[in-house]
Amino acid sequence: MYELIQVSEHNYYIQCPAKIGLIKLNDTEVCLIDSGSDKDAGRKVRQILDANGWKLRAIYNTHSNADHIGGNKYLQGQTGCRIYAPGIECDFTSHPILEPAFLYGGYPCKDLRHKFLLAQESKAEPLTGEVLPEGFELIPLPGHFFDMAGFRTPDDVVYLADCLSARETLDKYQIGFIYDVASYLETLEKVKTMKAKLFIPSHAAPEEDISDLAQYNIDKVREIAGRILEICAEPLCFETILQKLFTEYGLTMNFEQYVLVGSTVRSYLSWLKDTGKLNAGFDGNLLLWQQA
Repeated sequence: MYELIQVSEHNYYIQCPAKIGLIKLNDTEVCLIDSGSDKDAGRKVRQILDANGWKLRAIYNTHSNADHIGGNKYLQGQTGCRIYAPGIECDFTSHPILEPAFLYGGYPCKDLRHKFLLAQESKAEPLTGEVLPEGFELIPLPGHFFDMAGFRTPDDVVYLADCLSARETLDKYQIGFIYDVASYLETLEKVKTMKAKLFIPSHAAPEEDISDLAQYNIDKVREIAGRILEICAEPLCFETILQKLFTEYGLTMNFEQYVLVGSTVRSYLSWLKDTGKLNAGFDGNLLLWQQA
């Protein structure tokens, strides 16, 4: 874990639960794509930098989930590097309490205020194409989170953030986190047709051809949507729908899974309603969902 792996002349990634991209900008300076899950991850990144005599110029965050920005504060404090994040992700990075609050839909209890969902604050600036190193391309990848983005580097290596998951992950956990299902599917269709020397997803193995994995993720989304429609053959409230999904897929409920899977299921319900496949109505002061 935290092994530095070189994939091209200037491009590397650090093997960890959410891969960290590292790109050499010149003989002495590098930038990072994301920073890992916490202070310990940041410390291990710092050790890699020091061992190679590299100075960290900037961290470019793909999005603001805690496992991607958790090392920001430590690395910024140690190196003085600048941190950039796209769109609303910049606000979440600067004010990370927004993540558990958004997921829960209110003030998060202590069970949700931990490093898995709540990173330390860091000083982030808006990420635009203008602030990227020369030759970098910013790739919008919305869907998994609000304004998530990836990057294509001058070596034609594409860092894909969380826009898709490994087959093993999907087979084990079934319901991957999605904020906007429609945008997520559009992103996957775009990624499926992309060409590059190498694709590096945060939570899957690097691939020269990403199309099959993208299609596997698309198929899983449509499978989950189909199961929700089947469950809603009769009018049901959200909590019952969530319980049935957990039971059918053999998942275990806890606070983290409740907010992560629960938020995702709400996103599916919104998408299915907006596309005319589900109806929603109120009965006995309950919001009930049913096949259209």
